[in-house]
Amino acid sequence: MSTLENRSRAAAQTGALWRIASTRLPTRWGTFEMMGFERDVRTGGRTAETALALVLGDVSRSVPLVRVHSQCLTGDAFGSMRCDCGGQLDLAMRAIAQEGRGLVIYEFQEGRGIGLMAKLQAYELQDAGFDTIEANHALGFKTDLRDFSLAAAILHDLRVRRVRLLTNNPRKVRALEDGGIEIVERLPCDVGPTAHSLAYLRTKKREMGHTVSLDAHRPERPAQGIEAQL
Repeated sequence: MSTLENRSRAAAQTGALWRIASTRLPTRWGTFEMMGFERDVRTGGRTAETALALVLGDVSRSVPLVRVHSQCLTGDAFGSMRCDCGGQLDLAMRAIAQEGRGLVIYEFQEGRGIGLMAKLQAYELQDAGFDTIEANHALGFKTDLRDFSLAAAILHDLRVRRVRLLTNNPRKVRALEDGGIEIVERLPCDVGPTAHSLAYLRTKKREMGHTVSLDAHRPERPAQGIEAQL
C-alpha cells in the first residue's frame, strides 16, 4: 500500500497514528534514521499533529536511551541562552551517539505549547520583569500546554515499551507511563544555567518541579556527567 493510501486510511480513524516517511539523516553526531509521524486530532481547529523521530541503531533491542524534546526555534536553531533547550538537544544527541542506539522524539510544541509568536510575547513580558510562568498567565495561557501522548504513541509504533528517559521534567515521566511506556531509569538532561537562563531555570525548578542544577555552567560537565551514567 502506498504512503498516500496509508495516510488516507488512517485519516478516517480519529486518533490514528501513521508514519509519513523515513529517510537517512547524516548529522555531526552520526547518521540517524529520521521518521515523520502524524496523528489525527481534530481538535482546536487542527486536523493533525506531527512529530519527528530520530533513531539510531536497533531501538527495539534492550532498553534504549530516549529524549522527548519540544521544539525551541530560538534555542535549537539560534543558540539562545535564555533557555537550556539547545544544550539539552545537543547533550541527548551526543549521548545517544555514544551508546550507538537510542532516539529523540522531536515534537512541535514551541513555547511549552503556546506557539512561537506567543512565546516572543512572553519573552517581551519577561524583559519587563515577569517570570516564565507569570508571562504565560498574563497572556491567558496555562503554565504548560504540552501533551506528550504523541511521543508514547510513536514509541509503541517503534515497538519500544521500556526506555531510559533523558529528562528533567516529571510531567514527561508521568505522561509516558500513562501511555503504557515503562521508565526503567530517568537520566538528567542538565546543561546548567547561563547568566541569561538562571532565573528561568530557578522558576522551572521551584514551580514546575524540574530537577535542574543551578550550579555555574561549565560546558564540559554535562557531557561527562551523562557519559559516566551511560
